[in-house]
Amino acid sequence: MLPRRAFLLTATAWAQRGQRPPNIVFIMADDLGLGDLGCYGQKIIRTPNIDRLAREGVRFTQAYSGCTVCAPSRSVLMTGMHMGHTSIRANAGGQSLEARDVTVAQLLQRAGYATGGFGKWGLGDLGTEGAPWKKGFDQFFGYLHQVHAHFFYPRFLLDNEKRYPLAGNENGQRTTYSHDVIANKALDFIEKNQTKPFFCYVPFTIPHWELLVPEDSLAEYRGKCGTETPFVQGHYAPQTEPRAAYAGMITRMDRDIGRILALLERLKLEQNTVVIFTSDNGASELAARDNYFHSTGDLRGQKGNVYEGGIRTPFVARWPGQFPAGRTCDLPVSFCDMLPTLCELAGVRAPAVDGRSIVPSLRGKTQKAPAYQYWELPRYIGKEQRFADELPMQALRAGDWKILRPKGAGNLELYNLKADPKETQDLAKSRPAEFRRLSALLAAARTPPRPLENSGQAYWDER
Repeated sequence: MLPRRAFLLTATAWAQRGQRPPNIVFIMADDLGLGDLGCYGQKIIRTPNIDRLAREGVRFTQAYSGCTVCAPSRSVLMTGMHMGHTSIRANAGGQSLEARDVTVAQLLQRAGYATGGFGKWGLGDLGTEGAPWKKGFDQFFGYLHQVHAHFFYPRFLLDNEKRYPLAGNENGQRTTYSHDVIANKALDFIEKNQTKPFFCYVPFTIPHWELLVPEDSLAEYRGKCGTETPFVQGHYAPQTEPRAAYAGMITRMDRDIGRILALLERLKLEQNTVVIFTSDNGASELAARDNYFHSTGDLRGQKGNVYEGGIRTPFVARWPGQFPAGRTCDLPVSFCDMLPTLCELAGVRAPAVDGRSIVPSLRGKTQKAPAYQYWELPRYIGKEQRFADELPMQALRAGDWKILRPKGAGNLELYNLKADPKETQDLAKSRPAEFRRLSALLAAARTPPRPLENSGQAYWDER
C-alpha cells in the first residue's frame, strides 16, 4: 500500500483550469537499434509513423535506455532508479520487483488514471510481488516472463492472471501472431477509457528474436535486403530471409503505431495525449554484427555491453501544441528520467528517485545536463543463482566524459563523447584528472544488488 499523502495530485494548472491531465501512451520496442528508424537515418526499413512522431514532436539524439539488456532496463524505467539502485539487475528471467518498489503506473493509478500494459513485462511472474496488477496496472495483457516473449506464436498469452488461449497456435500451428493480438488489446484499452485520463504502456516484443513475421509484412522486403545470410541459426531464424523478416517486423510495429495515432485522432484525443516511443536497449548483438541495416547507428557496441551502441536508444515524444514540432534535442536523458517526467506531465508529485523530469526540454526549454548517468550489468551465475563476486560491467557519463568497465573485473576505459562519439580513443592514461574524477563517481553510484530468487509459477515454458 502506498503512503496516501505522498502521491496525491498536486495543485497543478490542470486542476486550476478545470482541465483533465493528458493521456500518456508510452510505446517501447524490444531490441530496436538507434539506426533502425528513418528519423535516425535508416534508408531501407520503412517507419513512416514513428518518423511522423519525430516530425510532429521532439527527437532526442542522446537518449539512453536503463540498461543494456531487457529486464533491468525495464526495472529502471518503471522505478526511476538507475542501475546502481534498482531492484532487478540481471536478465536471468523470473525475477521480481519487490513489494516496496513503487512504479510510475502505481503513481498514475492513484491519481485517477486508467492504467494498462500491453506486451512484455519481465518484472515479476504469477505469484510474485512484481506482477503488473500489483504494480499499478488495471489490466496487463501479453507476456510476463521474458523467455515466453521470445516466441511470436505461443499457445497463450496472459490477461492479468488468466490465460488467454491463441487457438490458432495449437499443435504447432502458426496462425495467430502474438504482436497483432497485443496491438489490438492496446487499441481496445484506449477506446474503453477515452472519457478519463489513461496511461497506456505498450512494450511491444518486436523486433526481438525469433525472426518471424506474417507474409503480408515479409513480402515487402523479400529479395530486397542484399544477399541473405542468416543472422543466427536455429529456431530463432526459421525464415529463409531473416533480414527481410527483421525489416518486416519493424514496419509491422510501425503500422500498429499508426493505428494508435489514427485512433487518438478519431476519438478527438490527439491534442491531449502525450505519445512517446523508445526501445529497451541497443540493437541485438547479431543485428549489430551483420550491420546490414546499421542498426546501432554505427556506434561501438550492441546489446549486452555498455558502449554507446548497447545503451543508446531512439526517443521521440509528441504532444501537439505543447511540445514544439520538429525539434531536435541533444540533452542526455535516460530511462530513470521517465518516472519524474510522466508524473510532472500528469500533475502527480513524484517520490525522490535517481532521475529527473525532462519536461522543460520536451517543451523546448534548455536544461543542464545531469550530474551523471549510470549503468551496470553484474555477471549472474545462473546455476548458483547468485551474482559473481567481482566489480560488474559498468558505465558512467558526466557531461561529455564517459568512463566504463567493458566487462566484469576488467579495466576501466575513458572517452570524450563529444570528440569521439564512437569510443575509439581510450584516454584513461592521458587524462588522469578526468579519470580520477569519474572513477570516484563510478564507485559511489552503486549499492550491491540484492540476492535474486527465481520465484513465481513456471507457466511460460509450456508456450
